[in-house]
Amino acid sequence: MTSGRRTAITVLIVLVGLATGVVAAQNRSVAPADWNREGAAKYLDDRMDVWTARGKKLRTGQGEATCVSCHTVVPYALARPALRRSMRVPTPTPQEARLLQDVIRRTETHDTHQPYYDSTELKSVQSRGTEAVLNALILASADAERDRREPSEPTQRAFRHLWQTQRHDGTWDWLDFNLEPFESADAAYYGATLAAMAVGTAGAASTTPSAAAADGMSRLRGYLTERYAAQNLFNRVSLLLASTRWNDVLTRPQREALVAELRRGQHEDGGWSLRGMAGWRWSKNTWRASPPGTPDAALLAKSDGYATGLVIYTLRRTGVQTDDPAIARGVRWLKAHQESVQVGDRAYPAWRAYSLNHDREHGEDRGEPWRRLFMSDAATAYAVLALLAAE
Repeated sequence: MTSGRRTAITVLIVLVGLATGVVAAQNRSVAPADWNREGAAKYLDDRMDVWTARGKKLRTGQGEATCVSCHTVVPYALARPALRRSMRVPTPTPQEARLLQDVIRRTETHDTHQPYYDSTELKSVQSRGTEAVLNALILASADAERDRREPSEPTQRAFRHLWQTQRHDGTWDWLDFNLEPFESADAAYYGATLAAMAVGTAGAASTTPSAAAADGMSRLRGYLTERYAAQNLFNRVSLLLASTRWNDVLTRPQREALVAELRRGQHEDGGWSLRGMAGWRWSKNTWRASPPGTPDAALLAKSDGYATGLVIYTLRRTGVQTDDPAIARGVRWLKAHQESVQVGDRAYPAWRAYSLNHDREHGEDRGEPWRRLFMSDAATAYAVLALLAAE
C-alpha cells in the first residue's frame, strides 16, 4: 500500500469518526439519557418526610395525623408505589406505610376527629368534603396496588363517608382559599374528578353497588358531564384522566376534541405549562380574576414538569401510543428537565413547577424552601407517572 493511499484511508477513518460523533451528539440532544429513578424516589420520600414534620397536625383519636395535601401527599400516593415497582422493590416505603396508617385512622375517627380547618363552620364543612374524597382515592389506590379483588374494610368505610358527605348537586364541599389550582373557585369540579378516579380505581362502577353508592355515582356523573363545557383546561384534563378509570364519563367526541386541544397547546420545546391551561379564576367573589400575590410571569410562561407530566400521563392512559410525536416530544422534554433542585444543603434530581398564586422563588416570606417546592412535588410525581407510562 502506498503512503498516499494509507493517508487517504486514515483521513477517511477520521472523518467517519467525526461524523459518528456529530450524529451521536445530535441523537443525545434529541433523545436525552434515561432518567434518574433513584434520585426521584429520594426527592419524593424526603419531601413527604418534610410534609409530615411541618404539615398541619390534626387531632385523630388518641393521637395526631398530618393533613393530606393535594400538592404533595396525593401525587405521592399515586406515583410512589408505581416508581417502587419499576425499581423492583416490593415493600412499601416507610412514608407510604405512614400515610396509609394515618388515612385509615382518620376514617376510623371520622365523626369525632379534628377537620383539616375548623376556624369557621364553612371551613369545617369544606374540610370534611375534601377529606372524604382524598381518603377514598388514597385507600382505593392502595387496594389497587395490592391487587385486592374487593375493597378493604377501610376503603369501604371511606366510600360510605364519601357518599354521606356528597352534596345534592353531585360534588363535594371543597376547600377554597383562592389558590389555584387545588383550592379555588373552580376546585370543587377538580375534587369531583378525584372522586370519579376513586370510584373507577375501586371498581365501584363495575360491581353491584349499594343504593347510596348507585345514587351517588349517578349524581357525580351528572355533575361532571353537565358542567364539563364550562371548565378550564386543567379541570377537563383531570376528568379525562379519571375517565380512563371510570368508563363513559366522557363521550368519544369529547375525548377526541380534548386530545386535539392538548396537542395544539404543546410548546415548541415539547412541554406544556400549567399557566397555559387557561381559565384560572382564583376567587368567585372578586370582580376580576387575579391571584392573591404576584407570581413570576416569566417562569409560568415556560413549560413545567407538572403540566407536562400530567398531560403525557393522561394521553398515555387514554391510549395514545409512545411513538406518537406529541408523546415522544413530551418524553424528551421530561428526560431533559430532571434538574438538580437545591433543598438546604442537599440537591435532588427532580422536576420543577411554580405557584400560580405567589412568587415563591425570590426569597419572599412565602418562599421558604418547603413551600417553594410544593408545586415541584406534584411535578416530580406526575413526571414519574408519565415516564413510567411511556415505557
